[in-house]
Amino acid sequence: MDDAAGKKASNYREVWFDGRTVSLERQDVWGLINNSPIRKVVVNIEQRLKGHYPLKTELITEIGHIEDLDAITAGDTVLSDDQSLLESAKQRGFKTCVFIAVEGREAMEKSWQDALKFDYLLVDFDLPTNIPLELIIARLQDSSTVLLKTVSSFQEMEVVFGVLEKGSDGVLFAGTDFNEIMKVNEYLATREELKIELHPLTVSEIRNIGMGLRACVDTTSLMSRDEGMIVGSTSQGGIFVCSETHYLPYMNLRPFRVNAGAVHSYVWMPNDTAEYLSDLSAGSRVLCVNTNGKARILTVGRVKLEVRPLLLIKGIAAGKELNVIVQDDWHIRIMGADGKPKNASLIRPGDELLAYVCEPGRHVGIKVDETIIEK
Repeated sequence: MDDAAGKKASNYREVWFDGRTVSLERQDVWGLINNSPIRKVVVNIEQRLKGHYPLKTELITEIGHIEDLDAITAGDTVLSDDQSLLESAKQRGFKTCVFIAVEGREAMEKSWQDALKFDYLLVDFDLPTNIPLELIIARLQDSSTVLLKTVSSFQEMEVVFGVLEKGSDGVLFAGTDFNEIMKVNEYLATREELKIELHPLTVSEIRNIGMGLRACVDTTSLMSRDEGMIVGSTSQGGIFVCSETHYLPYMNLRPFRVNAGAVHSYVWMPNDTAEYLSDLSAGSRVLCVNTNGKARILTVGRVKLEVRPLLLIKGIAAGKELNVIVQDDWHIRIMGADGKPKNASLIRPGDELLAYVCEPGRHVGIKVDETIIEK
């Protein structure tokens, strides 16, 4: 169980695909899975013997009889709800995954105790509540057994990974909806540590440009003092606008908020996409970035638009001219290139700020290769 335990210790999220109900004739589904980042696939014995899988695939084979073990390669993983079969599999050197359908509290308590004997526990529940999953997560948190929950949609997967804040160690995704599989693929492709490259920007101009609508982006999370969002007027990059985590003399801090800028502005989002601040709404996803360029994805809870005096900040970063338009007020903070926040109304030409630079050209926020000039 060392391999499973190692992955659990590193907070690795396992995503398995349940292929047992997918006919080998469904080349549309199998083609999508075989060319996706999904590596672990659950199959039955017949699929194991007759299917053709790419080298990257790690098969987890469901067994129903002791003879089934003869068809499996040593060191592979076997799945069963028959614990006596799994004990035999362990003796032959296979990794083991026990499936338990939990119905009631007594079965829930027994499930985690039985699971301690195996590498993986795959659970499903008779009711849609997440309470039994919370309890099993708590019981297994100090064990080496990797806990997986069956799910049938990407949304359910996200919920399972958030249960009790810690979430399960993995999921078995059972479904053939192309859109749902693509969402899972996107998750797997982007779950590596998010990071963007930040550059120093030398301020060339700063001036009040009159009244206009500015947007505060309120998220469902709390940001730290070295975090904020990338906001800009052009598609070739933006400037680091700080979270509202810095001293305010007359009001409480709002660590969930970035007073981001004028409503026409882009704000950077996952997968190097951008969205107009005016188009954000509850449920949108935005990037929260720290001074080292490490990013995380936050969910928008509210966008607040109000008329305020506006301040234009222009500068050059990595040879490109960028600008951001923010509320003209001392309490708005823009991150300096030294990692220290600067009061927007005190910024002067020659000051250095933090910025993100990319190739210009976007259509509905998605990067495209086109000739474009933005001023």
